Amino acid sequence: MPSISPAGATIPAVAHHRSRVNGTELHYVTAGGDGPPVLLVHGFPETWWAFRDLIPLLAARHRVYAVDLRGFGDSATASDDYSSAVAAEDLHALISHLAVGPMHVVGQDVSGGVVYRLAVTHPLDLVSLTAVESGLAGFGAERLADVTHGGAWYIGALAAQGIGSLLFEKNARAFIGDYLYPFYGVSSAVVTSADADEFARTYGRADGFSGAAGLYRSMLTEGDESRALSEQGALGMPVAAIGSRGGGFTHSAFGAAAGRDVTDIRVDSVGHYFAQEAARVLADELLDVFARPL
Repeated sequence: MPSISPAGATIPAVAHHRSRVNGTELHYVTAGGDGPPVLLVHGFPETWWAFRDLIPLLAARHRVYAVDLRGFGDSATASDDYSSAVAAEDLHALISHLAVGPMHVVGQDVSGGVVYRLAVTHPLDLVSLTAVESGLAGFGAERLADVTHGGAWYIGALAAQGIGSLLFEKNARAFIGDYLYPFYGVSSAVVTSADADEFARTYGRADGFSGAAGLYRSMLTEGDESRALSEQGALGMPVAAIGSRGGGFTHSAFGAAAGRDVTDIRVDSVGHYFAQEAARVLADELLDVFARPL
């Protein structure tokens, strides 16, 4: 697993890698020693960089991997048929390629549907599943796009074919740094101007919103599939749901879909972008989850 030079911002703790898996090329970073492996999966408008403060905290006890999903960051862009199902197969292929055994998998925000599919379709890939501020198609996530009841307008816009390239690419820096993070109440001391520049670096490339478009389309159209997956039986690995600004939304979704008891962790004092806003708090919660008996 040779390392490569970083294309953008980095931190001292990590090495950068690219691997061809499942017909695409994924960029990911690694940190830590020989502890139990952890896979961190970002949301939107994020890349692996969302975990810049969290990775060193977990790496003291774990071997940590943080991936750019297809269509995000420095991974290859996605085609119009990209979906949470394709993304889950990408992760399965990456885990097989890494050959470190089953992993503690953590997904946040819109990647919730991806890591849930991974857990259902490839349960031997996971030691545990943790969802952070996430929803699931068919279990309430569609409401997040309902603007008549406080949902976010950009979800439906990004899900529409071609709109990401048409409206958002050229204005990626303003959309992410001047609108999205302030909209969610994130302080500029937490997500700095330099951080926004790093996110915009790859969202602003050609088809830089292709990953987000595919995952949001999945969130709005795959409700029947998600419910059918949940009817296949209970997940076999421990599942935790961590909620902050979203309150019990994550636990409600994963508790209904998992078919088993789901650990409910709430930290009401933190905003939606938990890993960026309170990395130390999130690290403490995750380390506790990872240390629990299987």
